[in-house]
Amino acid sequence: MIWLAIFVWAVAALAIWNALAWPRLRATSEHARDERISVLIPARNEEAHLGPLLNDLRRCPTGIAEILIYDDHSTDGTAAAIAAGAARDSRVRRLSPDPLPDGWRGKPFACARLAAAARGDWLVFLDADVRVAPDAPARVVAEAKAQGATFLSAWPGIEMRGFSERWLMPLLNYVVFTLFPAPLSFLFDRKPSLGLAHGACIACRAEDYRSMGGHERVKTELFEDTRLAQAWRASGRRGFCVDGQKNVRTRMYDSFGAIWRGFSKNLGPAFRRRWSFALFLAFHFVLGLLPFLALIAAAAGAVAGMGPAVAALGVLAIRGAQALRFRYPPGSALLHPFAVAAMLALAAVSRVRYETGGVEWKGRRYGRLSADGGGRP
Repeated sequence: MIWLAIFVWAVAALAIWNALAWPRLRATSEHARDERISVLIPARNEEAHLGPLLNDLRRCPTGIAEILIYDDHSTDGTAAAIAAGAARDSRVRRLSPDPLPDGWRGKPFACARLAAAARGDWLVFLDADVRVAPDAPARVVAEAKAQGATFLSAWPGIEMRGFSERWLMPLLNYVVFTLFPAPLSFLFDRKPSLGLAHGACIACRAEDYRSMGGHERVKTELFEDTRLAQAWRASGRRGFCVDGQKNVRTRMYDSFGAIWRGFSKNLGPAFRRRWSFALFLAFHFVLGLLPFLALIAAAAGAVAGMGPAVAALGVLAIRGAQALRFRYPPGSALLHPFAVAAMLALAAVSRVRYETGGVEWKGRRYGRLSADGGGRP
């Protein structure tokens, strides 16, 4: 089992490097004081979240020229929440929805409509369920300018309150930052495969957004945030993702059911090819489960040597480093093999549903589009 220990610690070296070297959002809002910023919020049934976010934005200093919210056919009190926000802040404006065109996913179309109506020099897309520091939109724009980039995503801090959240939500950062070489994305600044974004907060220069095609470039994607980052780089432009957890935070899901539905929407469709999805399953089985299964076998006398213990220690080193960087409970690392087992089962179910009938999210069903992009999601 020495090969397993070597493999795990090779991956751990990358994950620990990410935890130590991935850049944080550092620029101050002063560097964006001459920019007109349009804050753009796609909202579908976001009554519970819009009020707190709009209160945060109302406390933002000058620099935000407008706050546009696309009410995406909501069936709850989203329109009333927008109206209440507009009564307190004249920059807030609701965009009425259009029918979803054939070949488009819901969120990319909402973002495209928002961008078409925006008048700012910079577009800052925010998910409705985020909370932001008073100068967060301006700081993200300032950081993009400091990096010489026209696209910047601030990876949010993830709030975890209940047991299910503390158990499963750390896997989001685990999956991404165990393998993605975040520091290298700044050295190879136009390599499309090193594009990364979190839809919670994305800033881009309006002129570049429109000239490269904007969200129309990713209209068929459910994983549209990172696909947009990759398309941005593919167009020859510089774009980065930084650690923005001190400025942008979100409680993505508040129950086991919500986590299951949210991960189901993303995990299966995230992979364009079946072989890459199979590789994802195999990698995380070997990295996340096999060391602990081998440790059990070693305790039973079926496996000799220290390889299983060294491999399991490497997995815990990954989780420990990420717990420090992302500020989630270190005790959740002890449940890691159970969390990975749940993730693999969820991913398999998600992929089967995506391939057959489609996955559901916020009242819409998303399946594979036809080869030419046709078909209504």
